[in-house]
Amino acid sequence: DGYFYQVVRQCRYSSKDLQGIEFIDSYVFNQAEYIRFNSTVGKFVGYTEHGVKNAEAWNKGPELAGELGELERYCKLNAPIDYSA
Repeated sequence: DGYFYQVVRQCRYSSKDLQGIEFIDSYVFNQAEYIRFNSTVGKFVGYTEHGVKNAEAWNKGPELAGELGELERYCKLNAPIDYSA
């Protein structure tokens, strides 16, 4: 009994030339995704009432700037490691 909170970060690669990389950051509460950042979309999108409110606030705040840099910092930096595995 309790609450379940999870953040899932993914780098999706469609080619080895690093042009088709997509960074996805999903926030899950009690097994339901309520908000997601997708680098292709370039902003947060909410999937529940709470998620929509958070997405509106996060898209106007420093959270968005932090997420926009993750594609370069997290995905492209680790691509050689991911491809070698």
